[in-house]
Amino acid sequence: MSGNSDPLTPRAKLAVTAGKAVAAASRAAGRGSGSVIGGKVALRLDPDLLARLAQSLDVVLVSATNGKTTTTRLIAEALRAAGPVVSNALGANMPAGITSALAGNSDARYGVIEVDEKYLAGVARDTDPKCIALLNLSRDQLDRAAETRMLAENWREGLAGSKAVVVANADDPLVVWAASSSPNVIWVAAGQMWKDDAWSCPSCGGVMQRPGDDWFCGDCGFRRPTPSWSLSGDHVLDPHGSAWPIHLQLPGRANKANATSSAAVAAVFGVPPQVALERMYQVQAVAGRYDVVQFKERDLRLLLAKNPAGWLETFSLIDPPPTPVILSVNARGADGTDTSWLWDVDYTRLTGHPICVIGDRKLDLAVRLEVANQHFQVCDDIDQAVQLCPPGRIEVIANYTAFQDLRRRVGN
Repeated sequence: MSGNSDPLTPRAKLAVTAGKAVAAASRAAGRGSGSVIGGKVALRLDPDLLARLAQSLDVVLVSATNGKTTTTRLIAEALRAAGPVVSNALGANMPAGITSALAGNSDARYGVIEVDEKYLAGVARDTDPKCIALLNLSRDQLDRAAETRMLAENWREGLAGSKAVVVANADDPLVVWAASSSPNVIWVAAGQMWKDDAWSCPSCGGVMQRPGDDWFCGDCGFRRPTPSWSLSGDHVLDPHGSAWPIHLQLPGRANKANATSSAAVAAVFGVPPQVALERMYQVQAVAGRYDVVQFKERDLRLLLAKNPAGWLETFSLIDPPPTPVILSVNARGADGTDTSWLWDVDYTRLTGHPICVIGDRKLDLAVRLEVANQHFQVCDDIDQAVQLCPPGRIEVIANYTAFQDLRRRVGN
């Protein structure tokens, strides 16, 4: 941490003020939170602003294809045990949104920052993080995201020689390869349900062997490192072998894995696992995800799933059949316009659930469900879908912009 109590130059202060004014104007005009446009204006006025704002903070960066928003929230809650935290809690995770979040809080001691995978190396350069959490890498936004191994290579080069403590998922070969360039890595066994992006060795291209939970390359010897933290059922095992119960209101195995990584990060800052895990219980929903809302006299649980790995994890936590399921898929700019990823999702896991399909690309999804032998109805909108569902709670699974549309309609 910098000893300078006010690292901001007059130019930086002007940039912060201008950014806040633009953000407020954007909010007043009903155009969202304003954090991205405010950050863009601030960075235009002072290109070094992100680095200046980060100087007075102990920074944690969190990056992954899935789970980064939730894990950022869990880490932020855990670190509040040690001091005030500033975080980009709403998920604006590129440099403009991050700058805007940090500019909003001058009293914080810790900065817990979610970073889009493509921007991790640059943001790490600017913010000089004390800790970086790497959770997973899988295919996402096929039309504009780099192929996963290229992203891993970008991480590997960007983190080489970094002073940060890297907390990395030992079960994802792409993450392990990316993190292995760092001199100081803490390995976490957080699990990996989705394996289809890591059948070839990221180091040499050889075929990956996967006996049980282990993995190794038969050609070059690249292999799973021994973890010091791990998820075991409903407990986190720390490096001393002690088991700490996980207390979460968030559902599913994936969130227990997120909590395990978060506990390992908190320990880097001196927060004990018991304290960290108890504080994580405060998190009920993350930007609307997992919220149960009342709509047309029904209970809808809102679940976000943006890519094949995310859909697989989400299917594992929905209530058993015959709970009705509404699926909504869009293909707008923020989603990626290529929907071919739908063919990578195993929709046979929904057998026995009544299914309704909505969203801009409902016909793409309908074709995919037909091939998977699922019974479904195509609906005009969420109102019609809810009316067609049998009684009881409804699980609603949507990708990114479809999820935002749903939240607006059901008043969440």
